[in-house]
Amino acid sequence: QVRLIESGGGVVQAGGSLRLSCVGSGRTFNDYVMGWFRQAPGKEREFVVSISRSGSSTNYADSVKGRFTISKDNRENTVFLQMNNLKPEDTAIYYCAASLVGSTWNTDEPNYDSWGQGTQVTVSS
Repeated sequence: QVRLIESGGGVVQAGGSLRLSCVGSGRTFNDYVMGWFRQAPGKEREFVVSISRSGSSTNYADSVKGRFTISKDNRENTVFLQMNNLKPEDTAIYYCAASLVGSTWNTDEPNYDSWGQGTQVTVSS
């Protein structure tokens, strides 16, 4: 498994931007599909976006398409989530996740075997 630590969360006004980072220790990110999930208060955790092992393919939830961008630096074992035009409904705890054997196109949580502790994103209206 890989240990994941997220950072970059905070409070931002609607329309603003944040950039989340997830650093991994242990096995190289070259071996992992990486994903971001989020959990809003009172709701189940949901898929946001994933990126393939090489970084060449991405898969976005409809709710964030055109606003969020995932990228990956395999040399630094880091994955980023650039979030633009944030909306109050984006308020949630954001989790980084790694999948050793799964697919970029599988958005289910069991597809992922390592998780970070989460970082809070709050968007005020």
